[in-house]
Amino acid sequence: MKIALIDSGLGLLAAAAALRGLRPDADLVLSTDPDGMPWGPRTPADITEHALACARAAAEQQPDALVVACNTASVHGLEAIRAELEPDIPVIGTVPAIKPAAAVGGPVAIWATPATTGSAYQRGLIRDFAAGVEVAEIPCPGLADAVERADTDAVARAVAAAAALTPAGTHALVLGCTHYELLQAPIRAAVPDAALHCSAPAVAGQALRRAVSTTEGNGTLLVLRTGRKEELPPAALTYREARTL
Repeated sequence: MKIALIDSGLGLLAAAAALRGLRPDADLVLSTDPDGMPWGPRTPADITEHALACARAAAEQQPDALVVACNTASVHGLEAIRAELEPDIPVIGTVPAIKPAAAVGGPVAIWATPATTGSAYQRGLIRDFAAGVEVAEIPCPGLADAVERADTDAVARAVAAAAALTPAGTHALVLGCTHYELLQAPIRAAVPDAALHCSAPAVAGQALRRAVSTTEGNGTLLVLRTGRKEELPPAALTYREARTL
């Protein structure tokens, strides 16, 4: 079995680690875009173009499923990627875990990038899955970039700023950017009374359910950086998720 994941950068590590935990034998392909990141400030059309390029590079490796392990790319590029690759390669998108967070009752807080916070996409998820639940949308400027650089000081400042904006009494905290899932320990320390809700476990499970092959793999790892076969960048190895791969 071979599963591919795409993202602009390190945000795909959480879903990749979840896949490795569920299927240690799975061959993983990580397709990132260091030459084109960050994707967030780009136009929707530009995000789609870059996400498609990552998906095409991954598709050349003939995976049994492809995960769009990025909230931004899922919002803007998922439909185009599916139109090009399916049905030959099942494509799984990433949606913030608002539904399970709201199911246990509020208040709920959603940490997301400034571009996603307050967006029609996120407001639609809140309307569909958290109606009647108190929800606070918390922008986290600079946090994804700090994760990408493994800048611990910048991470600490951004987490502290987001925690200060998170209402007291919040029961559930949704991590609405895949990069944030690499920071579960410092986020738990900053918001100790809130249960964290992440997307990676559900995304990994869905990828395995939809994979077109169930044969065993060899547990290999292939890293594509803007289409080039390379190693994971040094910053990635500061995260436990990367070291498990």
